[in-house]
Amino acid sequence: MMKILMTMLKAMRMHDPSIRYKKTVALVLFTLYLGCISIVAQNMPRTYVACNTTETITVDGKMTELAWQKTQWSQLFKDIEGEKAATHQTRVKMIWDEDNLYFFAELKEPQVWATLKQKDTVIFYNNDFEIFIDPDGDTHDYYELEINALNTIWDLYLSKPYRNRSHVLNNWDIKGLQSAVQINGTLNDPKDIDEGWSIEIAIPWSFTKGPVGKAVVPKNKYWRLNFSRVNWDYELTDQRYSRKKDVNGNYLPEYNWVWSPQGVINMHEPEHWGYVYFSSDAVGVDTSFDIPKDEHIKWYLYELYRNYRKEEGQKVVWKPIGNQFTTIPKSILGKPISPMLEINSFGFTIWTTSPFTGDKLIIHNDGKFERIDKED
Repeated sequence: MMKILMTMLKAMRMHDPSIRYKKTVALVLFTLYLGCISIVAQNMPRTYVACNTTETITVDGKMTELAWQKTQWSQLFKDIEGEKAATHQTRVKMIWDEDNLYFFAELKEPQVWATLKQKDTVIFYNNDFEIFIDPDGDTHDYYELEINALNTIWDLYLSKPYRNRSHVLNNWDIKGLQSAVQINGTLNDPKDIDEGWSIEIAIPWSFTKGPVGKAVVPKNKYWRLNFSRVNWDYELTDQRYSRKKDVNGNYLPEYNWVWSPQGVINMHEPEHWGYVYFSSDAVGVDTSFDIPKDEHIKWYLYELYRNYRKEEGQKVVWKPIGNQFTTIPKSILGKPISPMLEINSFGFTIWTTSPFTGDKLIIHNDGKFERIDKED
């Protein structure tokens, strides 16, 4: 792109060395500047299309149903920051019916081990598989599920991310949850080499409803989800596995492998999670899904939000316009986006109006996203 533009400018200069040429150069350079901001700053979340099944799914960890056989695998997990490949392969599948959302995860692992057996303990102190679900994509009121190779569960509800002083319900349960683990090798046996382990999970749609609410199947809609796999270096004491420690007695850091890279070592920034679209098409149908254009703007607003909170080093310069502030417009999908910052006694709000839908897109002081329709 740069080469083409520079060739055009060179040709114009030969035929038109006037003020018009200088203005054109300035415009092209400004366009490139905006484009460079767009390319450098945006992090593209992954997508997955979960199709519908009418086949009865038996949750046994074995993926024997025809529906699973017809369903595509996700991309392989990567390091949470997105730069490195994972040491061991992980991938997932998803399907749904009128009652449940189903997951199947395959985790390659030469030594499958687990020690935690008490429900709702901190499962990621073992190697584990984790699911994060934010149904409405506002980064608040989301759900986390962790499971180890013993099929020990930790399910919890979070009112908001930890950065926003979350209220966490550890004693919250996914009513009707089904899960099964299949060990492809031997569990807790260091004498052989394993292939890994697989997990099959069914989560009833009712898990999102309140005491008097009604479960809604998100048919032909999308949710924000992500998956994480925590893996530890291990050591053996009397043939018993445990997390490995360094010479000072401190645990070595864990490995974090995820489906949609976060760009930061923190799963609790839901704005980075992937997109799962629940297609009404039957399993086996090749269905595509494009992330809505307004979501691209939302990613940018969250970049500004984290920056203003000084989570990433305050680099954005805000200039006053009346009783508000603005910053340099950014080109997103070919449209200039001009964000606004409002400060009041309750905190701050960052917002803009979408050139694609006309809706007002808002990030509130507590990080919650809100959309105000153009008609409202």
